[in-house]
Amino acid sequence: MSGRVRLAVCGALATLAAASAMLPLINRTTWILQAALLLAIQTAVGSVARRVPLSGYLTVASQALTGLLLLTVVFARDRAVAGVLPGPEVLAEFGRLLQAGVDDVGRYAIPAPATLGIRLLLVGGVLVVGLVVDALAVTFRSAAPAGLPLLALYSIGAGLARGGTDWLWFLAAAAGYLLLLLAEGRDRLSQWGRVFGGGGAARGPEFMGSGPALAPVRTGRRIGALVLGIALVAPAVLPSIGGGLLQPRGKGAGPGGTGGTISAVNPLVSLQNNLNQPENREVMRYRVAPQPSQDLYLRIVSLDEFDGASWRASERRITDVPLPLPTPTGLAPDVRAEAVALSVAAADGYGQNYLPMPYPAQSVDLTGRWRYEPEGRTLVGDHGQTTRGLRYEVTSLRVQPTAAQLAAAPAPPERLLREYTKVPGNVPKVVAQTARKVTAGAANAYEQAVKLQDWFAVNGGFRYDTEVRSGSGHDAIARFLEEKRGFCVHFSFSMAAMARTLGIPARVAVGFTPGSPQPDGSMSVGSKDAHAWPELYFEGAGWTRFEPTPSRGSQPEYTVAQTPTVPDPGAPAPVPSRRSVPSAAPSAEAGCPPEQRKLGSCAGPAPRASAPGADEGVSPLAVAGFALAALAALALPLLPLLWRIRARARRLGPAAGAREPGERTLAAWRELTDSAWDYGIPPDESRTPRTAAARIVGTARLEGPAAEAAGRVATAVEQVLYAPRPRPADGLAGDVELVRAGLRASAGRGARLRALLAPRSAARVVRGARRRRAAVTARLRDVTSRRPGGRSRAS
Repeated sequence: MSGRVRLAVCGALATLAAASAMLPLINRTTWILQAALLLAIQTAVGSVARRVPLSGYLTVASQALTGLLLLTVVFARDRAVAGVLPGPEVLAEFGRLLQAGVDDVGRYAIPAPATLGIRLLLVGGVLVVGLVVDALAVTFRSAAPAGLPLLALYSIGAGLARGGTDWLWFLAAAAGYLLLLLAEGRDRLSQWGRVFGGGGAARGPEFMGSGPALAPVRTGRRIGALVLGIALVAPAVLPSIGGGLLQPRGKGAGPGGTGGTISAVNPLVSLQNNLNQPENREVMRYRVAPQPSQDLYLRIVSLDEFDGASWRASERRITDVPLPLPTPTGLAPDVRAEAVALSVAAADGYGQNYLPMPYPAQSVDLTGRWRYEPEGRTLVGDHGQTTRGLRYEVTSLRVQPTAAQLAAAPAPPERLLREYTKVPGNVPKVVAQTARKVTAGAANAYEQAVKLQDWFAVNGGFRYDTEVRSGSGHDAIARFLEEKRGFCVHFSFSMAAMARTLGIPARVAVGFTPGSPQPDGSMSVGSKDAHAWPELYFEGAGWTRFEPTPSRGSQPEYTVAQTPTVPDPGAPAPVPSRRSVPSAAPSAEAGCPPEQRKLGSCAGPAPRASAPGADEGVSPLAVAGFALAALAALALPLLPLLWRIRARARRLGPAAGAREPGERTLAAWRELTDSAWDYGIPPDESRTPRTAAARIVGTARLEGPAAEAAGRVATAVEQVLYAPRPRPADGLAGDVELVRAGLRASAGRGARLRALLAPRSAARVVRGARRRRAAVTARLRDVTSRRPGGRSRAS
């Protein structure tokens, strides 16, 4: 087996090793066998193309075409020409399957079923990453950068998988990358021909591959094994890191649970994953005094940063947990606030690094490593601390402002107004226009908030539909306002954004509704109780909860104590969701007018079995992960091209005009020699500028203006280097462009393409890094040598 074939096989194995991290995501593992077979064919085509030999770019193109044909045969054979050739119908089918796959990623809990769309995402992703790895490591002989697409592939699986075998997938991915690097090292050494082995002088010189492994290869293996061992063991051994790769995550169940991890550390991933579970598994159980209340939402974290496309928690300073917690912002003494005490027991399978508790909490009694974020009044686990199996006591305030107090609330502080009413300019205008239209006639911010809540929850024609995609992008809210179908994320995100357009400070809270009462007097909170709701700020009451989501949670008393709102006659009549499963039982909501529903006098909906995917949408993190992996795979080969464009602009562009004349001349000369290097004429530092220019002109067979321009640039450089009083030269940028045009005209199509996409002068980046590393090493050696005793000491 030749060196390049061996390298290609190792690249395919490294890709499959990184892809193994996604095995826990799907309930069937046969997809990776399919991916391995297709990847083997694609790799074999690349090896044959390199033996022909084809140019590097034609090799990559032939592999890409092969991958497309293979995907067509496997996933869209019935729409292909002659069952093999892809046409417009095949591309349309791929688009439909990819969309279905993205929908399935958000719809199903892990492990998800191996639907056709998900299998296309997985197999297609493996082929794309395998193509990039093969192109970098084998075709263009640069294995180190191939670690980036491998890392992207591994990160998708490792970021979404839940379980105690994360270290195994890391070990597989790391071993695959290490194997690729060792194969490249052996291939590079083999190109030197006869080298000395590591077996001692008595064994004599050896040829690569004809005897025992070379000493450099054995040394590389040892170093790689040592580094891999340190990466695995160090986090588990060092107490300051906490939670190494070898630390088991444990499986189990809390009271009433059935085992397994049912949450994530990210609040939105936690919300969607919990609601995605096929069963309503218990995440915690609590007791409350004086008595349970439907207003006692268990809040995890607040999302206060709105970029027009999504809400997220801003990065803020955290401190040690104070006892008691500070007084809530904006709470006035004349607003009624009743203290409630909770005793909470979290399930062993609930691993969340934010602590669920009612807002605003006054004091918390718990064990473990927890920190406090003052702005959102949240507790966050430190160094891997989670709620798994945690028991804690929390005392909170049940704030009960009256409608009159909220209506008479003074203006919020300037800091709150400035921070919590920010609305990016990319938000569609229809959002603010709709907010003003819905709240027309409101006398104050409180009436505006109630009108918004009622419009979403009662009289705006909105439907609670768990099959609607959560959506993303700057037009997601506008699309939801038009379609009027969604779940809690849609309603809370949209109401908070519309409140901000009205000048009302707003943010989104993520957590759980109060849960359901149990025969023993406790309250059980399940995965289906995960929820999101808006919080609006009113001076005197502080951050105040609203409930715009129909049929979820409970509307606060201070929002339903008003005169019932007359339904909007122009609003469309509610219609059953086309995606809802029809029920033979009569619906309580169907016979309940909006006024009674708003006042809470309607009978509750009939119990029904929870369907998988309740209150969920497409996971933004999953979509972002696949998109980042695809972008990384596409952008990585373009890095040399981007570097050359930037270097040329810095040397010849307008910014070069600010330099001294001598610096401009030398920069133009460097660009000329690098351009020649890109077309296969490497620089020769031993030559004078005049002879170096003559060599470029002769080798590239430049004539006319291009040859004359090269001579003018060389003369200008000699003036700068040797003349006592150099004369400034003008128009050097234009001369360099003439030389580049001549080089391009004299080169063949393949050489022009390589000079554009894979310029040889990009090697200066590596050389520069080596020089900087050598300088740093020399500086450190110099510093240590100045210590007492004249020699370095171990730190």
